[in-house]
Amino acid sequence: MKYQVVFSRAADEDLERLFDFALQRALESESGDLTLPERALEAIKHGVAFLSASPFACRKAGDSPFVRELVIPFGSSGYVALFEVVDDKRVIIGAIRHQREDDYH
Repeated sequence: MKYQVVFSRAADEDLERLFDFALQRALESESGDLTLPERALEAIKHGVAFLSASPFACRKAGDSPFVRELVIPFGSSGYVALFEVVDDKRVIIGAIRHQREDDYH
């Protein structure tokens, strides 16, 4: 079974915010690695692709068995995507945060 993975408006805004933050960090660092933001987005896209095949393999986030989170490794930490399995065909990503950010539940 293959699930369609859809980003909510809030998740799209999270991606933009995370990209901007990574870009700012790269510009302020001594190394100035401007590939960092793109590599971060690629890691997120690669991680999210996993949901099309196995969303129930991710850990539960709360009481509902359909609301879950995906840990996406990147560098020394990574990202967490909060998502809901809506039905047998669709997964909606509600939020994406850096693992060191405040809780998003």
